[in-house]
Amino acid sequence: MTLNFDVLILGAGAAGLMCAIETGKRGRRVAILERAEHIGKKILISGGGRCNFTNLHCTPENFLSANPHFAKSVLARYSPADFIALVEKHKIPYHEKTLGQLFCGRSSRDILTILESECHAANVRIFLNTKIEDVSKSSEFTIRATHNSEAHEFRASALVVATGGLSIPKMGATSFGYDLARQFGLAVQPPRPALVPLLWNNNDSSHYATLAGLSTEVITTTSKSPHADSAASFREKMLFTHRGLSGPAILQISSYWKPHTGISLDIAPGKELTAPFQDPKLPRSLASLKNEFRKVLPARFADHWLDHHAPPSFTNHDLAALERTAHAWRVTPAGTEGYAKAEVTAGGLDTSELSAKTLESKKVPGLFFIGEGVDVTGHLGGFNFQWAWASGFCAGQAV
Repeated sequence: MTLNFDVLILGAGAAGLMCAIETGKRGRRVAILERAEHIGKKILISGGGRCNFTNLHCTPENFLSANPHFAKSVLARYSPADFIALVEKHKIPYHEKTLGQLFCGRSSRDILTILESECHAANVRIFLNTKIEDVSKSSEFTIRATHNSEAHEFRASALVVATGGLSIPKMGATSFGYDLARQFGLAVQPPRPALVPLLWNNNDSSHYATLAGLSTEVITTTSKSPHADSAASFREKMLFTHRGLSGPAILQISSYWKPHTGISLDIAPGKELTAPFQDPKLPRSLASLKNEFRKVLPARFADHWLDHHAPPSFTNHDLAALERTAHAWRVTPAGTEGYAKAEVTAGGLDTSELSAKTLESKKVPGLFFIGEGVDVTGHLGGFNFQWAWASGFCAGQAV
């Protein structure tokens, strides 16, 4: 069976659905081809089932890319306010959590309901359970696929790749988008897990694995990245796990971390842990030092940390050195938890291959790449959804 459309979109995630909606609104005949049995699988599990669908404070500085300026045009053309207007149009309750993060008041399914409703209104056809066998292009794109176990051929003058990255393979993530880009001669920045927990090295594991479950506020910092204008730094909660470190502060810094390098942890932001020892009446001992640290840090963490960083003496010089260490504790992770635990994939289609306004390939007319598969990766907190909405919108306006 051969089916003809104006536009074919590969992938029914956030970016693909948004692109389909905008394309359909323009009167174009559009079809989404999705390998899974239902749309928006990652939307449903996001934000603990509440979907952190955007962030009020979205700026280009919240994104990591080999070209940090690439996302500016796309983000400017579709803002958080634009998606909020869509949410409010459908009367979906939502609320703000910390740092401008917006979540559904009920469940992630509300976002999916919005997208399904808008797709229906725009006459978008969605083909689920569709496995793509081959993609080719002559005068138009031809896709051979198996849909519900039957062979189909789809044809269109434009093709949008919204197949995502490699994160959460159990949800069906594959390298399809990268492979397709390479098939058409397009460059790909090496993919890597991002927003992902970090693993202890053997030495630190023996010291701190027993603290699993403890959480504390820290400032995480990494050295300047080749993909950023300056060193990255985040002040949020850090969580100890049996295998390493997690929590928002660690997930954020993981996107910038490079293998075999360390990260710096300020375990007492804005506090001077040894200040009480300026009082001559306070006895200088490990016991009194632990007591003071416990006033700021979780007690078990304070004790463990001082067991491994106790000063050789309690002179002013050694206490000052201890203070500096507490604000720049160097940890060298053994690695990350990998794509299985990564919220997103960094790297992806090289932005130099795409129009910064439309996301269309500069080399292959009619071929577009959007969403997570492009080398634009947001911070934690709704930014990656905003990139999906914005890139889908911009491609949908042009395709």
